[in-house]
Parts: sequence; C-alpha cells; structure tokens
Amino acid sequence: MIKNNVQKVLSELPGHVELVAVAKSRSVEEILEAIDSGVRIIGENYVQEAEEKFSVIGPRVKWHFIGHLQKNKVKKAVKIFNMIETVDSIGIADEINKACASINKTMPVLIEVNSAKEKNKSGVLPLDAETIIKNILGLPNIKLLGLMTMGPLLENPEDYRPYFKETKTLFDKIRISHDIKYLSMGMSDSYHIAIQEGANLVRIGTALFGPR
Repeated sequence: MIKNNVQKVLSELPGHVELVAVAKSRSVEEILEAIDSGVRIIGENYVQEAEEKFSVIGPRVKWHFIGHLQKNKVKKAVKIFNMIETVDSIGIADEINKACASINKTMPVLIEVNSAKEKNKSGVLPLDAETIIKNILGLPNIKLLGLMTMGPLLENPEDYRPYFKETKTLFDKIRISHDIKYLSMGMSDSYHIAIQEGANLVRIGTALFGPR
C-alpha cells in the first residue's frame, strides 16, 4: 500500500515540487518502505521520536523538522535535521544558531508563518515576518531558505486557498531582496491547492502511509 501511495503522489507532483513524508507515529518499517518507494525527505514533529528513527535509518534521506521546536530540544535537533521548517521567533533562531556553531554546522531554516492569525497557533504573524528575517540574516550559522505555513484546520480543501495565497504574496515580497527558494505549504488534503498557489515543498503523511 505505501509503495503504491508514494508512487501515486510522486507521479502527481510537478518536477519543481519536493515531497516531505510526514512520519509522525509511523514505524521504522513503514518509513523504510516509503524510502524504498522513492521518498527522499522525512518530516518529523518530535525530536525524541526522530532521534530513535534516525539511529536506525541514518542519513540515507534528508530529515526536516516540522513541529514546534522547544529550546531544550535544539541541541539534539541540530544533530539530526537537515532543515528546520518551523522557526517562529528570534529566540529559537538564536538557540539554533548557538547549537549549530558548537558543532560547526549551518542550518537551513524556514520561517513558519501563522497565515490564519490564530492566537493559539505557532508561527510568525505575516506583518512580523520581515522583522524576524532581518534578525536571522545576522546569524552566521543559520541560512534562511524560505517560508512555511500550516493554515487552520478546515474541512474543505478549497478553503485553504486564501491562506496559501497570502503566504505566497509574502514569499514573493521577501524574495525581491533575499535569496529564498522554498515555500512549504499543503498536506494530504490540501497539497493540490497548495501547489496551484505556489508551494514547492509539500508535507504529506496520511496520503502516503494511510490513516493513523
């Protein structure tokens, strides 16, 4: 099932769009089947869970952190991940920079944008994004590569479109003066809409692995 799902999704993605396979709560065996079927990037929400899987799977694929990163997990995270997609404050950016400096690493990051402006959600408000970016650009062990957004939980995938549009507009504005290239938007129920609105990284779990 996983092999067929992965190949179906990959066949649907335009050449410029990369797949992040969301592996939260999935077994090593399931992840290895996805890798053998063509997955090249694994997305994890929790550092400890990723650490356990990485100890078995290792660097044969790239690892993206896609959850809310706590400061006390940063030192472990920077050893595992090839990208952190969820930088949402200057404080967490500083911690990533310090941890990377101690192991002589530069971490690619995305700014998480709270495109729906939800009070209980992580992410930077669109109006505040450029302020955080200016601060990040002064950190030598971080490389800003783009933006990421989640959007609210919605039943109709079409309803995600305005949130993706707003994030793409912000992405284009920032790209005028900064060298960024990744726009991470869309999940299993919304990745088709996200791609139409400019996403070139999509984070897909259920459509690959099946329901949890």
